[in-house]
Amino acid sequence: MNRTSIIVILLLLPLTIMQAQKVKQVCGEYTYYAEGNESPNQAKLKAWEGAKVQALAKEFGTVVSQSTAQSETAVNGQEQSFFSQLSSTEVKGEWLEDVGEPEYKVEFTDDMLVVRCRACGKARELSNEAVDFSATILRNGTEARFADVNFRNGDDMFLLFRSPADGYVAVYLVDATQTVYCLLPYMGNAAGQQSVRHNEEYIFFSPTHAKEKGTVDEYTLTCNDGMERNQVYVIFSPQPFTKALDDQVDAGLPRQLEYEKFSRWLTSCRRRDPKMGVKVMHIEIKE
Repeated sequence: MNRTSIIVILLLLPLTIMQAQKVKQVCGEYTYYAEGNESPNQAKLKAWEGAKVQALAKEFGTVVSQSTAQSETAVNGQEQSFFSQLSSTEVKGEWLEDVGEPEYKVEFTDDMLVVRCRACGKARELSNEAVDFSATILRNGTEARFADVNFRNGDDMFLLFRSPADGYVAVYLVDATQTVYCLLPYMGNAAGQQSVRHNEEYIFFSPTHAKEKGTVDEYTLTCNDGMERNQVYVIFSPQPFTKALDDQVDAGLPRQLEYEKFSRWLTSCRRRDPKMGVKVMHIEIKE
């Protein structure tokens, strides 16, 4: 191979990388119907998130996943098993930054708060370099057979985790008010990073199964309003990353931050790290 051929190849490599990471401007619209006593600001935030998802889905497509849970209950004195499913749709693109301010239209229809939002931003298709990993939510037990996404008030939650590579993991819970709680790294972890080793099974939130020294945070889920739907984000990368900047607002709760700040942090991390993977699991908590 002569020197001219080498130069041509070197010039083509950056072009190929740029094409794979091509940034596009996308726009989407979404109408959100508020539930219960949600404030206009909470409804506007959810409408904004919906508009972003619609924009990404229209441009890059979606992947639909489904979680199945089994629960036991007594009917007329007899034990019966019930199966329930929660579907989640994940878009195959990621929002990088806003373009302009989102546009809102707020109105009341039949005494229901309705918020319409149109949002535009810069986005790109998700990288296929993200490392695949296993994450399962467990209810009231620390074995795989306790896998469940349906919780009752006072149930304990654990997380079963395994990855094919050494790396770092973080876990966040988003509640119905769009408040984000950092569940992992634990509150006593000053480094803000939770390392894991390849092919090892981890049971997080269980002091009995802790593999490292230090205080383990335990989590009991509560619900005071009939039923609540939350999302659990499990984030893994073989590259080091530090958790989002959060605050200790209540001594009895994990450190927290606003969803908008969390979303910006996660987007920034994924933009810098194409090998970062994210799994979002939907859970229900009933009284």
